Amino acid sequence: MEKLSKQEILDAAEETLRRFGPKKTSVTDIAKALKVSHGTIYRHYPSKLALKEAVTERWLEERIIAPLQQRLADSEAEAAEDTLKAYLLELISLKQTYAEHDAEMFEMYAEVTAESAELIDEHVNKIIEHLVSVIHKGIETNTMKHAEDKHELSRAIFYATARFHHPAHAYEWKSETIQEEFEKVWLLISKGFLHTGGETNG
Repeated sequence: MEKLSKQEILDAAEETLRRFGPKKTSVTDIAKALKVSHGTIYRHYPSKLALKEAVTERWLEERIIAPLQQRLADSEAEAAEDTLKAYLLELISLKQTYAEHDAEMFEMYAEVTAESAELIDEHVNKIIEHLVSVIHKGIETNTMKHAEDKHELSRAIFYATARFHHPAHAYEWKSETIQEEFEKVWLLISKGFLHTGGETNG
């Protein structure tokens, strides 16, 4: 029998999870799709949770982190405050779009969020680092107030907007007022760290 790669297992797992949903999919279903025994899968991933974590980690990297990184790369000429708002809106759009149009994978991501703190912490930390880079640019260009701890500020901004991108709030995202509510939150956030008028660093 040809040796399976982790890439092949993850591809088959993602396809099977989309077909049956994360609750109904078993390791045996994935093994059948690959025409191997479930023991072969367990040699790579010791449990169904470990396999789901691996699929989710790859999905988050490809579908969320990579586009966000590209958004930052495309924003070099923008003012930092514009980049920050656009980044948050991109994060929100990605999460809300996949909740609607890739429901099975988003459901699995929501499950893993509740079960695998380490993986989700790693995902969040990548977003925090993106925000830190934007805030650093804002401070350097004197459009954002000096922050003693850029990571702390970035984490505060992330959690202040969590209602719009955390899977636990997905049921709220179809509200007709959700965009208006984000704008109100953004106004509060921006008042906290943007310079206005003749204000200077002090």
